[in-house]
Amino acid sequence: MIDIKNKEEFTQALDTSGIQVMVFTAFWCPDCMYIKPFMPEIEEEFSNLKFYSLNRDQCMDIAIEYEVMGIPSFICFKDGKEISRFVSTLRKTKEEIETYLNKTIESEKEIC
Repeated sequence: MIDIKNKEEFTQALDTSGIQVMVFTAFWCPDCMYIKPFMPEIEEEFSNLKFYSLNRDQCMDIAIEYEVMGIPSFICFKDGKEISRFVSTLRKTKEEIETYLNKTIESEKEIC
């Protein structure tokens, strides 16, 4: 997972091809720490996607722009546009994240 530290890096990431998965987190967030151990497995399973991590506190301007209130939040982009979002008040499991990513991929295949 590539760390994004500012708006410039975020904009550059959006300019890459394919689907970008932006994961908004914070070091103090217990639910963010919960997903951290299995995120490398998810990245390997979904190697066709590009994963980026944003510390919501360090990238507050981006979080505000995209109305990210709860964390961890997952937002997928393609061609610079948001195509899906996974936000909930409940702790996210590995299976829920995988389901979300699979649905995102499937919906993009239907559009093409």
